[in-house]
Amino acid sequence: MNFFSRKILIVWLVCLGVASTAPAQLKKDYPIQPVPFTQVHVSDSFWAPKIKVNADVSIPYTLEQCRKTGRIDNFLRAAGKLSDDKMTEYTFDDTDLYKVIEGASYSLQVQKNPELEKYLDTLIAIIGAAQEKDGYLYTFRTMKTTHPHPWMGAKRWEKEEDLSHELYNSGHLFEAAVAHYQATGKKTLLNIAIKNADLLVSVFGFGKEERFPGHQIVETGLTRMYRVTGKKEYLDLAKFFLDVRGPGKPNSGEYNQSYKKVTEQHEAVGHAVRAAYMYTGMADVAALTGNQQYLSAIDNIWQDVVNRKLYVTGGIGATGNGEAFGQPYDLPNMSAYAETCAAIANVYWNSRMFLLHGDAKYIDVMERTLYNGLLSGVSLSGDHFFYPNPLASMGQHQRSAWFGCACCISNMTRFLPSMPGYVYGQHADHLYVNLFVGNTADITLPAGKVTLTQRTNYPWDGKTEITVTPAKAAAFALHVRIPGWAQNKPVPGHLYVDAPGTPPKKISILLNGQPAEYRLEKGYAVLERTWKTNDKVSLDFPMDIQKLLADSLVEADKNRFALQRGPIMYCLEGPDNKDASVQHIIVDKNAVVKAVYKPSLLNGVTVLEMDGVSASRQLNSTALVKSHQTVTAIPYYAWANRGAGEMTVWIPYEEAAARPKPIPTIAAKSKVSASVPNKKMYMALNDQFEPKDSKDNSTLYFHWWPKQGTLEWVQYDFDQEYTISSSSVYWYDDGPFGGCRVPASWKLYYKSAGEWVPVKNVSGYGTAKDQYNAVQFDPVKTSALKMEVQLPAENAAGIQEWIVQ
Repeated sequence: MNFFSRKILIVWLVCLGVASTAPAQLKKDYPIQPVPFTQVHVSDSFWAPKIKVNADVSIPYTLEQCRKTGRIDNFLRAAGKLSDDKMTEYTFDDTDLYKVIEGASYSLQVQKNPELEKYLDTLIAIIGAAQEKDGYLYTFRTMKTTHPHPWMGAKRWEKEEDLSHELYNSGHLFEAAVAHYQATGKKTLLNIAIKNADLLVSVFGFGKEERFPGHQIVETGLTRMYRVTGKKEYLDLAKFFLDVRGPGKPNSGEYNQSYKKVTEQHEAVGHAVRAAYMYTGMADVAALTGNQQYLSAIDNIWQDVVNRKLYVTGGIGATGNGEAFGQPYDLPNMSAYAETCAAIANVYWNSRMFLLHGDAKYIDVMERTLYNGLLSGVSLSGDHFFYPNPLASMGQHQRSAWFGCACCISNMTRFLPSMPGYVYGQHADHLYVNLFVGNTADITLPAGKVTLTQRTNYPWDGKTEITVTPAKAAAFALHVRIPGWAQNKPVPGHLYVDAPGTPPKKISILLNGQPAEYRLEKGYAVLERTWKTNDKVSLDFPMDIQKLLADSLVEADKNRFALQRGPIMYCLEGPDNKDASVQHIIVDKNAVVKAVYKPSLLNGVTVLEMDGVSASRQLNSTALVKSHQTVTAIPYYAWANRGAGEMTVWIPYEEAAARPKPIPTIAAKSKVSASVPNKKMYMALNDQFEPKDSKDNSTLYFHWWPKQGTLEWVQYDFDQEYTISSSSVYWYDDGPFGGCRVPASWKLYYKSAGEWVPVKNVSGYGTAKDQYNAVQFDPVKTSALKMEVQLPAENAAGIQEWIVQ
């Protein structure tokens, strides 16, 4: 989020006609303030094109999708302007329109667009017409359909702590309203938000409606409203929504971070997006109130994340079960959730931690997320997206044009235009350079006005030239961040480290061509002097290629390394490697790796090339067949822009960690069909991956979730007729917490003269966990085999592997 420094804020509020008492009420705030993104004019070849694609493609595309999918119609129905009896799928669908309005507003602050501004005026009028007289704004209730959505409850707020998302909708409304007001000076959406916020103030509080938000975001929305209006009631309400969380209520639990009082929480648990939004809200309220208990809690939680629960891409949220943080060091790659929304929330949270503490370690985490786990969420074309961002794939992951739950898409459109606001920070006569991005920034310090100009080809090149141009000679301190990766410390803590023997990097900082005098302070090189026009600070952070190793407690990354160059994480992807396969590749951890810039590949990227081998299985032998090849790695953020295919971030350097190419068995050569439409799962049945146990989700598995109690099927059509007499199946069962269990029963049928005939089994149909269940039957000659599976009454079932012999 982006806030004006107090001095700029006072001038701005007065100019826009906000009550003159508002700034005086902002007695406390972050000690460091970001330099607003409207004052940072990005002109580089990396971020500027991405921000332009967002403005030219993503925002119009998302607005159109909001229209086509009925999200705008929800407001028209609530306003009585559309009388059909329909609604969209989720009670939080209103927020997609709010978020894209927020992103469009940010975009308008960077570049005027009268047509877009006029369209926003139309949308805001529709939103206003849907608002009830007392300020309540929640289309799913107001539209009064024949079949009300089951998540919303019979009356207002009844299911807020569970599924209604009424306060979540309000939070995104507040964020959008402030952005639109700042962009246009119009109060149309802000007045709608004020009316809604005033309703919340009148309803919620101790001794009134004592409910916590089921999905956090209203807290940060309220602090933004407080900053703009000066209404302390909004800040007080944000604090209430944090303090009212805790045990003892029907919906209290780890999933929504209400299992303890927020001040008693010291580790990251539950739904990762909700969690990071809450930690961001706690930082906001702590900054604005001076609450030290909040600070203590989020400091400890941050340590828990960076030391035990952070992906090397900066992603958070290891498991799709609850879209949640997993157990410490449980960081699977192929099943990694690492939701795009969670990456954005992680940037928000770490930027706030920097504003509180002024330490570069928070920017190190923010930069890692920004260039990798966040940027991977949108395609280079700006119109295809990832919801989860896994660190390995067999080809089952591909970008989608839209999701029914579109939160990640609209979130990306609102984030990218504000990215320049994370480049600089300021406090008194201290100016922080946090990110290295080609730009010109106009900044006002107590010492006077100053213009900073960065010229750089970062992240492909570590050289940056910063030209300092004060309006007149001025004394202030320039804090230049020295990235952790440039100090052989990829992340704070020891979750990921440089491989042993990695030489230290030689960092160069020059002032006007001569070695600069500076002191090191919290990860910054501090240059304090009287600055004159056209003073130049020249930085050179060597872009050596780093091989990273994970903590030995991270089981998924054992005997593997990851490649990093500058802030960019790399991956192997099928299109760049032999046979479009990468899971079977092994690279010696001492292999020489060279960087090659390819301007025509993926909009211009530096790739990494090295020697490696591919491993294949062979019949009747445990020995692997190996063949040498050149191995190519691309930036992780750019993967899956050329269609679905194999990918891995963590590269095996030992045979034990690789997945050799399978033997061409009957099953492997079969065409798969099943009673589920998701064909991405089909390859799990015959990929010859040996699971550790039935709940192993570190690779692809097949399942019928969320079906329960039904008769389902899966089928192999062979490439020719075979005589077969046995089959084995390894069941997927993620109990006790997941939704799949071993089946109630199963049977095999073979195709004979176009008909399905049951095999004459001479052994039983086993349903044991954590092993292959083999069935022997009289030999049959056939071209196809079908398995019928009776699901348990209250669960689904799944399959890790299905073998035919």
